[in-house]
Amino acid sequence: MREGLQLDPPGNAKRYEVFHTDCPARDVVDHVTSRWGIWVLIALLRHDLRFFELRDSIRGISEKMLAQTLRGLVADGLVSRTVEPTTPPQVTYALTDFGRHVGEPLSDLFARITQGLPPRPES
Repeated sequence: MREGLQLDPPGNAKRYEVFHTDCPARDVVDHVTSRWGIWVLIALLRHDLRFFELRDSIRGISEKMLAQTLRGLVADGLVSRTVEPTTPPQVTYALTDFGRHVGEPLSDLFARITQGLPPRPES
């Protein structure tokens, strides 16, 4: 019987042992499925956003948590960060190809969830 699931990256790259605690893929999964990571990816699927636009589009997120979440997603290669040399600097966040590849199924998941829920009661 095999211990843990083995995922093969494209080509002859080393296999990821996703059930082992030291697997780098686990960090990416943790960032994507964190409380705010999933919302950042879904918000950026629609279009690129600046920091405050992103903050305003995700209700309930603090600036501190948004900054922390973005740092992790940028480090994982899911989100790109572009700084415009203006005063003050304008920073725009966008999904990378990898981020879009990961984010699109999440959007589909949320569509399935909202379609399967019963209609909201009138208030």
